[in-house]
Amino acid sequence: MPAEARSIRDAWNSLPSPGEVGIGLERFTGQRMERILAIVGAIGSTALGIQALLGAVTRLIRLDGPHLAIMLLVFLPLLWMIIACVTGRWVKQACGTFAVAYALSLMLWPAVVDRSIQEPAAQPWIFFLVNICVVAAMLAFPVRLQFAWALGVPLVYGYVRLAQGDFTQGFWITTGFDVSFTIILGMVIVSLAWMFRQVATGVDDARDMAVETYAGAAAASASEEERVAMAALMHDSVLAALIAAERASSDRERTLAVAMAREALTRLANTEASIAQEGSDEPVNRAQIVAELRRTLSEQGADAVVEERGVSAEIPGKAARAMVLAARQAIGNALIHAGGRGLHVVAESADADRLTLTVQDTGPGFDPDAIGEDRLGIRASIIARMAAVAGSSRITSDDRGTVVELSWEPS
Repeated sequence: MPAEARSIRDAWNSLPSPGEVGIGLERFTGQRMERILAIVGAIGSTALGIQALLGAVTRLIRLDGPHLAIMLLVFLPLLWMIIACVTGRWVKQACGTFAVAYALSLMLWPAVVDRSIQEPAAQPWIFFLVNICVVAAMLAFPVRLQFAWALGVPLVYGYVRLAQGDFTQGFWITTGFDVSFTIILGMVIVSLAWMFRQVATGVDDARDMAVETYAGAAAASASEEERVAMAALMHDSVLAALIAAERASSDRERTLAVAMAREALTRLANTEASIAQEGSDEPVNRAQIVAELRRTLSEQGADAVVEERGVSAEIPGKAARAMVLAARQAIGNALIHAGGRGLHVVAESADADRLTLTVQDTGPGFDPDAIGEDRLGIRASIIARMAAVAGSSRITSDDRGTVVELSWEPS
């Protein structure tokens, strides 16, 4: 295969499919929040881990097998957790491992410690990691397990500490303070993390909704542009065929005119279904139609308002779509030919199932009967469009201005 063909194929294969575009970005804020929590957890774990390690080393009288096993069971998973939080890889696995390993070490603590040299006021080094275990659970487990760890681990520490002191009175006071402090701090840690995650989820959901709304609006705009382009193409094709037929004076010119007419009819046949299916029969509220017209005025930079009169109404989607497009054409004509002078749009409903749109201006006006046969803007975009949905249109114009009235009611 030539090098140029291979490069084109590779470039084509590297293009993402529509379903892949945006994957990994829809939860951007949540992912950033998880990263921030992991970094903060790594900093706190490092500080308290060093403190616990120094306490374990300085208070160690003899290095026997049980003490060494407990230290390895605690500090090796802690080291893995810190590295994972800093690098952002295997965070849940490392944090879950430390949370379980620490709880296990805490339960084995009475079998390792020498009770004869313990003082009630002297906290063991394993105490400094109680809330680090809660942080690990916060990064690794679901919310219910997080709260269970925040409540259960301090209680286990309290029981272990009391068992270490043979449940004497001196141990009850200091242990009660330590347990209550760690429970409150653990609950605060879990609650803050839950709150931050909820805020991040809300931001991501709002972003998803905004992107979906924008995508729908962009798709509708693209569809409308394509429809306008197709309408212009049909207009040009039909008009060219008619002009060619009128001017044909030889057999060759007549044959060419017939071919052009056949091509125009073929294009019309191919687009007939899509034109007939423009919109749906689902009811559309008048407020939606007014919103579309206001958006049109805003996009055109027109200094005009859409006034609502009468009761609220709903009409079929096809009729609503036709009325909106016809009103857009009337607004465009008013802006082009009248400069937008006195432009005023009224949406009026006498009953809940009928609607009248009126677009008026105070321009110089025109004579509707004097419009050339080749000018299809009013005939096709307003009159024919309303007739296609069993609606009506009325255009009056004089030197005081132009009024375009579009009406639809059930037949």
